[in-house]
Amino acid sequence: MVPPEYIDVLASLQDEVPPADWPEAKEVLEDELGPVEETFEEFDTDAISGASLGQVYRAVHEGEQVAVKVRRPGIVPLVNADLRVIRWSLPVIVFLTDESSSFSLSNLAEEFSKTMREEMDYGRERAMLEEIDENFAGDEEIRIPDTHADASGDSVLTMEYLPGTKINDIEELDAKGIDRTELATRLQRIYLQMIIEDGVFHADPHPGNLAVDDEGAVIFYDFGMSGRVDPYVQEKIVEFYVAIAEKDTDAILDALVDMGTLSPEADREVMGRVMELAIQDARGEEIEQYRVQQIIEQVEGTIYEFPLRLPRNLALVLRVATVVEGVCVTLDPDFDFISVATDYLTEQGYREQTARRIASEAADQAQETAGALVSVPPKLDRVLDGLEDESLTVNINVEDDNDVLRNLAKRLILGIFVAAGVLSAALIYAFGQDWRVSAGILAVTAPIVVTLWRSFRRKQRSIRATPQFTRQSMREREQD
Repeated sequence: MVPPEYIDVLASLQDEVPPADWPEAKEVLEDELGPVEETFEEFDTDAISGASLGQVYRAVHEGEQVAVKVRRPGIVPLVNADLRVIRWSLPVIVFLTDESSSFSLSNLAEEFSKTMREEMDYGRERAMLEEIDENFAGDEEIRIPDTHADASGDSVLTMEYLPGTKINDIEELDAKGIDRTELATRLQRIYLQMIIEDGVFHADPHPGNLAVDDEGAVIFYDFGMSGRVDPYVQEKIVEFYVAIAEKDTDAILDALVDMGTLSPEADREVMGRVMELAIQDARGEEIEQYRVQQIIEQVEGTIYEFPLRLPRNLALVLRVATVVEGVCVTLDPDFDFISVATDYLTEQGYREQTARRIASEAADQAQETAGALVSVPPKLDRVLDGLEDESLTVNINVEDDNDVLRNLAKRLILGIFVAAGVLSAALIYAFGQDWRVSAGILAVTAPIVVTLWRSFRRKQRSIRATPQFTRQSMREREQD
């Protein structure tokens, strides 16, 4: 989205932001814990890293080397001011965009606001860190720092000091003899467990928050941005990964629709081709340029008919997926995340479980169909008999809960007024009458034009296109 030069500069915000002056940081720390010398035996006042919301110092607490994370002085009112700007400007942006874009923008703004406030709450961060640490208890491939509750609070977090090599420091990793392909695989599997199995995950996996110890274990820092996945979304994510593993584009699209990331009105044929290309690209396979161009043209021609969406509960999951893939590709340019995910799902039994569930659902549908084959013919006979002897009556009730017909009538009337006003002004002006008369007519007509335009902008919930997202409907479309 932005040139590499900008990315290089923005990357410094991960852990190289100039820290606030120590006297200001000390005030925040002592407001939370009391005098520094009473809580820590030693405290290095030079920050070892700084980020936009906090900064980290080294210290000694109860004889142990610790890292002390202190919230940046004055950051809360600054963040609140930024969030107010977003909240005030959002209605204008939403008004100027299409329905799907406004849906995604609103969700993204809400999730961003929620995430920013959670990141500044170090009490919540400590709770999430401890929960994730418990989920990986005994796993030597991941290291999460222990916390010190007696030296922590809402604006200060004290935890075990775990030094390591930054995960994107390729030269240092190679010098230590660490297998980068194995490291990328390990990182991908850790996140698969967090999201698919545990339902709670570290959501900020940029290189500033990931390091590697001398044995190759992944060290995680900064749990301020972390999230949860509900069981339904977990199930759909599994179905999505299984479908990718099976190269079943229909099942991929079904999962995307179920998760709310794809409109059910999407053109399945075009989106299926997009998914095929995406899978090939993720596997590092060669893709003919003409195929890419063909599909781009198809997508550009119909994108507003089947927009991709960003549900609020998936914003962090999608962010994690893209950032982790970027880190893994940095470690190994030929990294195949689909292969890793497929192996993981197979080992954990998810592919077998999904196959059994699909078979069970198919059996239930077959049973329902068999029952219908028995019960429907007699009912159909009665209907046909009624048609034959002209005794069949049909009652039709037109429901207009959302005043669709009423609004259409309003639009028709307003349209007549607009047409009459514009035509009258044009005729008066054309026949040489006083221009002020025409201007007066147009001035009266202008509010009607605005009202008519706003009525067309208003969403009509009871008017919807017929969803085209089942495999059966696709077959019917192909036959037609």
